[in-house]
Amino acid sequence: MGQVLSGSGSATQAVAQSWLVLELSTNSIWLGVVSACTFVPILLASAYMGSIVDHVDRRRILIGTQAALLAISATLGVLTEAGAVRLWVLVLGALATGTVTSLDMPARQIFVLELVGLERTANAVSLNEVVLNLSRVVGPALGGLVLAFSGPGACFLVNAASYLPPLLVLLAGATRRAVSARHSDLAGVREPRRRGDTAAGLRYVWSQRPLRAVMVMAAVSGMIFNFSVAVPLFAVRTFHEHGLGYGLMIAAFGVGAVPGALAATFGDSFPSGRQVRALALGSGLLVLATAFSPDFPVALAGLACCGAVSIWYIARANAFAQLRAAPELRGRTMGIWTMALPGMNPLTGLAVAGVAEGFGGRGAFGLGGLCLTVVVLAAWKALSDRSLAGGRAAARSEVTS
Repeated sequence: MGQVLSGSGSATQAVAQSWLVLELSTNSIWLGVVSACTFVPILLASAYMGSIVDHVDRRRILIGTQAALLAISATLGVLTEAGAVRLWVLVLGALATGTVTSLDMPARQIFVLELVGLERTANAVSLNEVVLNLSRVVGPALGGLVLAFSGPGACFLVNAASYLPPLLVLLAGATRRAVSARHSDLAGVREPRRRGDTAAGLRYVWSQRPLRAVMVMAAVSGMIFNFSVAVPLFAVRTFHEHGLGYGLMIAAFGVGAVPGALAATFGDSFPSGRQVRALALGSGLLVLATAFSPDFPVALAGLACCGAVSIWYIARANAFAQLRAAPELRGRTMGIWTMALPGMNPLTGLAVAGVAEGFGGRGAFGLGGLCLTVVVLAAWKALSDRSLAGGRAAARSEVTS
C-alpha cells in the first residue's frame, strides 16, 4: 500500500517536472537533458551500488534512500513555491534522484526476497508490477489535477509526502524482526566489501549464459517501456492524436498490465527459462503487430495486450534473475538488472527517436518489438530448461536448508 502511494507520488512529480522545464525554457532539448540526468546515474552506478547491497543491511539502505528521496522532493517543492527554482536546480535534482534510485532499486528487490523467502519471490515480484502499473494510471491523473489546481510546487510536495508511508513501514519493529527471524540468510552471507567486488559481479553475470541473456533482453525491453519517447511518437505521427490520445494509450497499456502482472503471480515459484523466453517472444511479436494497427481503437486494444504480456514477461524474467543468481551475488546481479532496465533508457530512447525520423511513428514503436524478438531468438538455447537445471536445484536446496 505504501508503494502504491509512493509510486503515484513519483508519477505526480514527473508531470510537474516536465511542465516546469517547459515553463523555464523555450528549448525542448532541456526535457531530454533532465530525463537523461535521472537515468544516466542509474546506468553508470547501479552495478557498483549492487555491490553495496550485497554487504549492507538492505532495510537500513532503504530507510536512507527513502529519506533522501523525500528530502530531494521537498527541497524542489519549497524552491518552486518560493519562485526560486531554476533549470540548473532541476538538473541537480534529477541527478540526485537518479543516484539515490540506483541504490534503492537493487536494495528493494533483495529486501522483498528477505521478507517473503525464495518460494514466494516470483509472486512478490509480480505483485510489485501490479503496484507499478496502478501507479502509472493513478499518478499522472493525480499529477494533472494537482498541477491544475495548486501548481508544480505542490506536486513536488505531494511526492515528498508519499515517501512517508513506506518509510514508516521500514522503521517498524515488526519489519525488522520478520527479516532477521525468517529470511535474511537467503540473500547471501554479508562479507566485508573488497576491492573489485563490482567487477566480480559483472564477470559473474556475463559468465552465466541464462543471466546474460535475460540482461540483454531487459536492456532492449526499455524501448517498449520507455513511454516518454515511443508512445507519444506513435500517437502523434501515426494517428495524429495529441494529449488526450497519448493519455489513452498510456492508460490502455497500464490497464492491460494489471491482469498480466496478476497472471504472473500464479506461475511456478521458480520461473523456467522456457516460460521467460516464450513470454518475451510473445511480447515482441505483439508490439510489432500493434505497430501496424490500422486505426486508433485497434492500437488501443493492441497496447492493452502488449501491457498484459510484456509485464507478465518482465515480472517472470526479474524473478528468474534473482533466483538464478548465486546468493552472495544477488545484490550485484540486481544492480546489473537495474543498469539494464531502466538504466539503458537514455540510449534506447535515442535509438527510438532516431528511427522515428526515418521510419515514422510505426517504426519508432515497433523497434522495441523487433529488437526483443531478435534477442530472444538469439538467446533461445541459453534459456533452455536443461541449462537451468543446476541453478534451479541450487535455489530449491537453499529453501530446504
